[in-house]
Amino acid sequence: MSVYTTIEHEELEQFLLNYNVGKLKDYRGISDGIENTNYFVDTIKDGIEQHFVLTIFEQHNFEEMQYYLNLMHHLADHEVPSADPVADNEGHYLRLFANKPIALVERLAGGSITETTVSTCSQIGAALGQMHAAGLSFDEHQPNPRGPHWFVETANALQEKLPMKDLNILNDEIAFQKANRNAALPRGVVHADLFRDNSLWDDGQLSGIIDFYYACDDALLYDLAVTVNDWCCLNDFSLDREKVQALLNGYNQYRPLTDIEHQYWPLMLRTGALRFWLSRLYDKHFPRDGELVHTKNPDVFRAILTDRIAKQDEYQTYWV
Repeated sequence: MSVYTTIEHEELEQFLLNYNVGKLKDYRGISDGIENTNYFVDTIKDGIEQHFVLTIFEQHNFEEMQYYLNLMHHLADHEVPSADPVADNEGHYLRLFANKPIALVERLAGGSITETTVSTCSQIGAALGQMHAAGLSFDEHQPNPRGPHWFVETANALQEKLPMKDLNILNDEIAFQKANRNAALPRGVVHADLFRDNSLWDDGQLSGIIDFYYACDDALLYDLAVTVNDWCCLNDFSLDREKVQALLNGYNQYRPLTDIEHQYWPLMLRTGALRFWLSRLYDKHFPRDGELVHTKNPDVFRAILTDRIAKQDEYQTYWV
């Protein structure tokens, strides 16, 4: 959500002619996040103000983005709390701008949160359970581009960039993950990036999940672990038992977890931590140019990973 591609006022006015959303009133770049270019867009139609998010996709091709937009519509159509993409005058969710895919999506009420509570953890767990259940009927498929092969490739690229202490942690965890994978875990559509800044809240109530642009097919438990690692983390990077249990209870209302998922829970907490440590390390050492670029601190996920390794037996008991 950094601004890599600039769209001028007249260009945006011309772009909006392809949609039945009225006339442009205002727009502004969004500086949170690190992957795509995003703008808030306000229009006036029949005297009523409407609010959207315009996204220019910096790293995905047109075909990949068809998957994401179709998935978003599928989830919204199945009453998962999420934003529905806006179809243009020809019924398409996706267009091109500066040779990049671009989409207009409804803007949900509220904003992101920085602090979590037992209530917000319960709500986000329920929404994730709804998403996983609804995703089982989505008939398009996309492999996870940041799966096991990406872990190895990214770790290899970082070998000469890291101090020996970090390198030892990284290489040991890559080896552990490779030795302990299990293909029998239930799979389906995952969000893969459900951090606090990818949800919107209005007066303590979840408005919806946003930013599905890492969505793919993977182990559903992996998605749950990524979410717990962010939503239930204490200041010392350990997990809050009450919040973990609230999130899992919310999730179980819509998709009860299985015995094998129970068994692999500590491993998946480590997998989720490793994935984001790797991506933040890569962004730090191989940065991209951008007008408003914010690179997130990789040390946070090094601390989360080392905690999940040290306390994996304890976290097994956090299961509901």
